[in-house]
Amino acid sequence: MPTLQDPLMIVTDLDGSLLDHHTYSWQPAQPWLDRLNAAGIPLIICSSKTAAEIQPIQQSLGITNAPFIAENGAIIMGKNVNETRDALLPAKDYSALCQILQHVRQRYGFEFTGFADVTEKEVADWTGLTPREAVLAKMRKGSESIIWRDSPENFVAFQQALSLEKLALRQGGRFWHVMNQRDGKGTALARLLAHYTHPQGKRWITLGLGDGPNDAPMLDQVNYAVVIKGYSKNRIQLSRDDNENIYYSTGYGPQGWSEGLAHFVHC
Repeated sequence: MPTLQDPLMIVTDLDGSLLDHHTYSWQPAQPWLDRLNAAGIPLIICSSKTAAEIQPIQQSLGITNAPFIAENGAIIMGKNVNETRDALLPAKDYSALCQILQHVRQRYGFEFTGFADVTEKEVADWTGLTPREAVLAKMRKGSESIIWRDSPENFVAFQQALSLEKLALRQGGRFWHVMNQRDGKGTALARLLAHYTHPQGKRWITLGLGDGPNDAPMLDQVNYAVVIKGYSKNRIQLSRDDNENIYYSTGYGPQGWSEGLAHFVHC
């Protein structure tokens, strides 16, 4: 088990994990945040939120100079770590994604609603965000969040139509996220780790925490995985088989987040 003296890196989802699913508060996790900060352990946010949303959250958490992953892996940002896409396979940006979604909707008659279809007020109503936070949530660069309003049968056809466009769906705590097939939290974390080195050249010991199906690729990448009890209808399915390095919390949100750290990390 790692200690606070080891070259530890914490990789965390936000909504439903470090942040309460309903209130977005992280206060129950504050004692652990203080311990991590005092020990100089980097806290890497890996979230479906936009970069514009994550940056003020980092500031509020007292995180400085740490990179982060936004929009489920579509965006990697931070000091010495910027977008690391494969230049041979140019990814579709937000405008192109929305154009494809509009085309697919018109061609097949699928019923869904995306952030691009609504106002900031409607996003705030959906999420419980403040009007200002909803503005930041709409500042998307590499993915679109949608609410599916059609049948399960049409959902399968929708996935197939997106696949033909080299797009994929990732399930989050509240929304489905449309993004480039090769993007995802696991792929983004691997790219980040390839560029973000320990100050002393040591190998990072990684501990990841998440509550939704879209967190599974990230949790499969880390040394220690905490599956936080969540509200998604679909349970997280991990492909790893080292069960001794996986912990399933009994608490939700920041309570479960703290519970997972206490299980694995020795002070």
